Amino acid sequence: MYQLEEKIWFWALVVIPVIILFFLVLQFWKHKAQRRFADKALLKKLSPNTSLFKSVLKISVLSLAFLCLTLALVNPKIGTKLETVKREGVDIVFAVDVSKSMLAEDIAPNRLDKSKQLVTQIINNLASDRVGIIAYAGKAFPQLPITTDYASAKMFLQGMNTDMLSSQGTAIGEAIKLATTYFDDEEQTNRVLIIISDGEDHSEEAAAVAEEASEEGIRIFTIGVGDEKGGPIPIKRNGVVLNYKKDSQGETVITRLNEETLMAIAEEANGAYINGKNTKDVVENIREILSKMDKTEFEAKQFADFKDQFQWFLGFGIFFLLLDVFLLERKTAWLKKLNLFNENL
Repeated sequence: MYQLEEKIWFWALVVIPVIILFFLVLQFWKHKAQRRFADKALLKKLSPNTSLFKSVLKISVLSLAFLCLTLALVNPKIGTKLETVKREGVDIVFAVDVSKSMLAEDIAPNRLDKSKQLVTQIINNLASDRVGIIAYAGKAFPQLPITTDYASAKMFLQGMNTDMLSSQGTAIGEAIKLATTYFDDEEQTNRVLIIISDGEDHSEEAAAVAEEASEEGIRIFTIGVGDEKGGPIPIKRNGVVLNYKKDSQGETVITRLNEETLMAIAEEANGAYINGKNTKDVVENIREILSKMDKTEFEAKQFADFKDQFQWFLGFGIFFLLLDVFLLERKTAWLKKLNLFNENL
């Protein structure tokens, strides 16, 4: 496992091909100029110390030095050990409604974005609990399995939209059934499912499925987003409202928050219903609920320590620079005696 601390310095590597190109152009120009000045045999007598090989070696060494110094600025880090960290917490699965009715703007900015805000703020206030995410509309889809990686959870959450599932509707029962597969540890008793929805469930099995989930030790809490007065479902293109969704008779569809459905589901699964209008109140309610639950110990493996590696690249960079200064400059007497390039043969 490794990390790159300052990736922006990789742009400095663009200088290397520029230097090489400049060197090639310079060599071509020198070759043409020398041919105009004298023939090859005469040039060798006039400039016996000239060596193309040394020029190529010099530019290669300088490029290597620049590469090493750039990598030192990037500062690669290597995970030195994998440590097992014991944690205590609750397994929480968020089931987020992504049906088209969640585009209604009766709660700002719209129901789906409000749902994302609620889940994000709840995750931000967790300590060591594990989280999972489910998206559902007419069917349920596993978005993220149980994990302690909150950053990934929030990333997957932000990518959710109403176009990710072709099957429309609000099948809360399907989401509850899928959630039961997330909790695969038979010894785990503190299982929580948080459903965020407008409650417009067109099936009648949600409460019955919630009761079955309760028998498996899953507590279900529901959060209602929207307004009981309701609102139309906008049809947008590039952020501009073109029209509103209409029914088969051509009438504008008005979608409303159905708190009764959400309350019934929560009641069947030993949970509670929370109105999602005020984010702060929702977060406080969830925090209070979780604090009263027994915490189960589990283990999560993670890289515990990353060590800087820049010093190695800095050392090699300095070595190549010194090599260039002391060995590859114009000939010195002692270098001539060494005859590194077999020039005295």
